[in-house]
Amino acid sequence: MSRWSMIALIVVLAIGLQDPFARAEKEFRRLPVSEYVDKMKAGWVGQMAGVGQGAPTEFHWRGEVIPEDKMPRWKPGMVNQFHQDDIYVEMTFLRTLELYGMDASIRQAGIDFANSGYPLWHANRAGRNNLRKGIAPPHSGHPKWNKHADDIDYQIEADYAGLISPGLPNTAIALGEKFGRLMNFGDGLYGGQFVGGMYAKAFFENDMEQIVHAGLECIPQGSQYHECISDVLKWYHRYPDNWKKTWELINEKYHENPDYRRFSCTGPNSEFNIDAKINGAYIVMGMLYGDRDPDRTIVISTRCGQDSDCNPSNAAGILFTTMGFQGLPERYKSALDPDTKFSHTSYNFPELIDVCKTLTRQAVRRAGGRMEKNEYGKEVFVIPVQEPQPSPLEQCWEAVEKPTPKEPKRFTEKEMQQITATLGKDISDAVNRFAPGWKAEYCGQDMNPGLRDELRGKKNVLLTHPFDQQIGCVLSQTVELPKDKKSTLKLVVGNDHRGDWLLIVRANDDELLRKTIGPDTTEEGWATVEIDLSKYAGKEVKLELVNKATDWRYEAGHWAEISLMHH
Repeated sequence: MSRWSMIALIVVLAIGLQDPFARAEKEFRRLPVSEYVDKMKAGWVGQMAGVGQGAPTEFHWRGEVIPEDKMPRWKPGMVNQFHQDDIYVEMTFLRTLELYGMDASIRQAGIDFANSGYPLWHANRAGRNNLRKGIAPPHSGHPKWNKHADDIDYQIEADYAGLISPGLPNTAIALGEKFGRLMNFGDGLYGGQFVGGMYAKAFFENDMEQIVHAGLECIPQGSQYHECISDVLKWYHRYPDNWKKTWELINEKYHENPDYRRFSCTGPNSEFNIDAKINGAYIVMGMLYGDRDPDRTIVISTRCGQDSDCNPSNAAGILFTTMGFQGLPERYKSALDPDTKFSHTSYNFPELIDVCKTLTRQAVRRAGGRMEKNEYGKEVFVIPVQEPQPSPLEQCWEAVEKPTPKEPKRFTEKEMQQITATLGKDISDAVNRFAPGWKAEYCGQDMNPGLRDELRGKKNVLLTHPFDQQIGCVLSQTVELPKDKKSTLKLVVGNDHRGDWLLIVRANDDELLRKTIGPDTTEEGWATVEIDLSKYAGKEVKLELVNKATDWRYEAGHWAEISLMHH
């Protein structure tokens, strides 16, 4: 063997002997716990700052750029956003994980979400309504039972998933499979996994474009969401100094082209676009064109329009994570309120930070990582490097056409006993004031149900609304009718001038009346109905008055009088 061959062999053997150790080192990354907390804390501040500055513009500009002079100016107090669904919904997910650990089941997640008390909209509301009706996840978010499944909802509340998964994209993806499927499917789910993946990367990367690519790796190629974000990256390179030109291209393809709005909840031609894809594009616009400047990032994401508080919230959260709390400009943290609880949660800001820190320890260990101490005696996360494993490819408009599943999965009777929240809006106070002794169930939130001082010429009117197209709002009372008198139920009911509804009256489950209340059956918007209850004399009877939907247009029931007369 020649001298050079011998040297080469020695080098190869040396590399081979060292390779397992070198490879092992490359399979882990280290993040001091103090640095993690600093970045995670900044991520929450970014969310609060983005939604705070963007909130006054939300959905006021649809399909157009917000004029520069209409952009709200930042004030330090704007950071204190304790009543924003963009922030507090995801804390329900954190609470589930805090109570039941990272292995909490999707069904437990559904029960906890069903019991949440805050107001919701779109996919969140439809998903929670499904859960309260007994439809178990993941079918609570399936497009066959949730027409909002492609909406933005999980995307706006997925920040938590990345903030407790530093460098762990598969943990963020798995959390989407657990919590995102409560209300979303397909692109609606992928939006949240994309956001979670970007946060996970932001603990180890400062370059916004690399962070966007890392998020893309967390969702399946072939999805329209992946295509949308890939287009934004392409157009960014084509027009690096002209964000408005890129906005025009996004608007043309993902707002005006019906092929990319095939499951838009308001239809493919509506100006209102709460689809996850286009709003995800606006998150990325702020990140790429913001040049790591906090103000510019928030402003661009906001000025893109549509859901213009959620999008800057995500964009700023990710950017601020890369910067860390100590690196934030003072104007974003000087007025931060540490004491106020986030709406419908048990957390104030310091408590939120603590629970995230605790859950991250679980996440790292569960992923095969560990805790170490460095030479200064400080704790360090040792985090395994992960290759992202995206969820399977699915699209809402294809799923609704498939023959299976025919029926949704349902909670067991035991699980349903754990769901104690009322299905629909609680209008009990209004009902008690209007008709003492009566109660309401399944009242929908549309058209702002409750008591009106005056409505269509009558005073002290109760307004109800069906829960959905199948379930009507039910007013009920159980009474003992006198046996020696004739009892009559008198109703004065009306309709919104733009629609009608179906009045159903039941006594002990017997249907006594089914009548449409609308322009053709009322005079000046009102009708008087009297129902003979003689057959129930001397009996206990449960009376039910149902405000049921007809064609789902302005289905509000107006009640001017509900009275029992005994002659």
